[in-house]
Amino acid sequence: MSYIQRPVSGGIEELRQDVATANRIAHATGLVTAFGHVSARVPGSDRFLIPPRTSPLLARPESLLVMDCEGHVLEGEGRPNSEFWIHARIYAARADVAGVAHVHSPACVVLGQLGLPARPLHNSGAVPGDAPLFDRVGLIRTRELGDDVAGTLGERRSMLLRGHGANAVGASVREAIVIACLLEESARLQLDALAAAGGDPGRIRFFHAEEATRVAAELEGPPLERAWEYYASLV
Repeated sequence: MSYIQRPVSGGIEELRQDVATANRIAHATGLVTAFGHVSARVPGSDRFLIPPRTSPLLARPESLLVMDCEGHVLEGEGRPNSEFWIHARIYAARADVAGVAHVHSPACVVLGQLGLPARPLHNSGAVPGDAPLFDRVGLIRTRELGDDVAGTLGERRSMLLRGHGANAVGASVREAIVIACLLEESARLQLDALAAAGGDPGRIRFFHAEEATRVAAELEGPPLERAWEYYASLV
């Protein structure tokens, strides 16, 4: 998983800016309102940057908290978001993940309430890929639930939370928010296809595993970097 890489010369201040931008992208694209959060791993550590308890629209580089995977606030002022365990335990479980986006995407909520996972049926949907459904409703406010969420995600790039939204992960925070945006696009198209198919998912020609893997590889690098540039321009 290595679609969008931050410049190697970028330091912690550039990473802070990326996190703030990613949170504002989540708001600008309708994935969040007052709630939701996007975080980034501090390179080479078990620490991550995350906004304090505020709307993603209000995320600022200088106000980000530094937390660890055990749920401790190490730097910064203010209270963390109550669902920081989503981020903490995904980072603990996945050394390859450097960015996590927790969003309340409307189409993802509808799909989850139909009891369906998200499945790719167009090129961009191959990037988030199959998104399994975490069936427990409610907030993720304990370490145990964070571990359960990480377990459902497994080695995938995205997942749905029933009645709640979605999580997307990436090898950078830029990648994570792009994947979150593409997942919502894919979920909307899946709902449209389901309606056109008279509610029968068997009539939808989803990408099979080999197709999804091949198309995702074709979108590696510049195409997703272009997506980041587009979404960043919205904020």
